[in-house]
Amino acid sequence: MEEYDRKDAAFYDYYATGLEGDVEFYVAEAQKAGPPVLELGCGTGRILIPVAEAGIDIVGLDRSPSMLSIARQKVSRLSVETQRRIELVEGDMRHFSLGRRFKLVMIPYRAFLHLLTPEDQRQALTNIREHLADNGHLVFNVFDPRLDLIVGQQGPLGTAQKKDGEFVHPDTGHRIVIWDTRQYDVERQMIEQDWIFEELDEEGKMISRRYSPLTLRYVYRYEMQYLLE
Repeated sequence: MEEYDRKDAAFYDYYATGLEGDVEFYVAEAQKAGPPVLELGCGTGRILIPVAEAGIDIVGLDRSPSMLSIARQKVSRLSVETQRRIELVEGDMRHFSLGRRFKLVMIPYRAFLHLLTPEDQRQALTNIREHLADNGHLVFNVFDPRLDLIVGQQGPLGTAQKKDGEFVHPDTGHRIVIWDTRQYDVERQMIEQDWIFEELDEEGKMISRRYSPLTLRYVYRYEMQYLLE
């Protein structure tokens, strides 16, 4: 099954809003590096489009056709000049081959953690290195896991279902309430998360419920340092 299928992708921009200041951070990094820039896991274009609007040529790669479809719709509404700076490619960060090198490769919003084995992570980093220009840089975001919040699964990151927010359905106008539940496998360093979307009518009655699974493999600080070496 596609990781973000059509319906999940349609909701993505309403609940996956990134980290505070991350758009500005990656735009600044792209301006500092200069074109061309490659974004891996570009999704619906949340980072990619502002980079292009800042005058930087950028290639966005993602393995989800549905996410790329939304990105293309957004790009089609941009100025012709900005559209010319953007190239979207369907592909996997472990296996892509673009035949060129980039001054900056970036992986925003923890997309690197979608790689679920150390072998996959090493393979992706090796592939990225082959696409970096001389003196090029890789800039990406992961989190440093805190075992005190994970072990026992009792604290703020426990398995209980928690309300995560809400938004208005882009098609029906109904209220969508988002719930979040997680399971942690400490030995395998895996997070298995379910986003649950409940659609409510005008009277507050639930008329649909949808589950969107997400699996990540988190990486400890010194493990990540070793992988980069």
